[in-house]
Amino acid sequence: MRKIAIVLLCIIALGACKSKKPEAPRVEREEIMDVSDFQKQKAYELGKRVLNTCNTSRFKPFTTSEATEKVIQNTTLERLSSTCSKYLIKYGQFQDLKLVEVIHNKEDNSLVFRYKAEYQRKYKQKELQVTLNSDNKVSAIKSTDWTDIYKP
Repeated sequence: MRKIAIVLLCIIALGACKSKKPEAPRVEREEIMDVSDFQKQKAYELGKRVLNTCNTSRFKPFTTSEATEKVIQNTTLERLSSTCSKYLIKYGQFQDLKLVEVIHNKEDNSLVFRYKAEYQRKYKQKELQVTLNSDNKVSAIKSTDWTDIYKP
């Protein structure tokens, strides 16, 4: 009887400690044609400006009308230079961005533009994600290895 009680207590304790998985953000893929040309052009130009820093070693800082304060503080020439030195060795010169998809995040009404970044050496695909908030300001810029499935 005592063993059964101990087993039941262990099962109850395990059930109580069970953690919930965090909810994935609600995202919806937008047709590229449904996004305004202004937003597409702005995301492209700002993303290309960041990656062109690797080729020219010059960076024109974002203004408050282009990006949020957090992005302005985090996107400095020193930070970009350290990243660029790794990218130049591994991938070669940056060439262009190709828009693959636009994802609408319903929680904060932002748009994530996913680009395939084209480099001189083509052995590995890189991705650049440029996030525009509801005010059409860049709220995030992220560079990762390309995957066909979007991972927020």
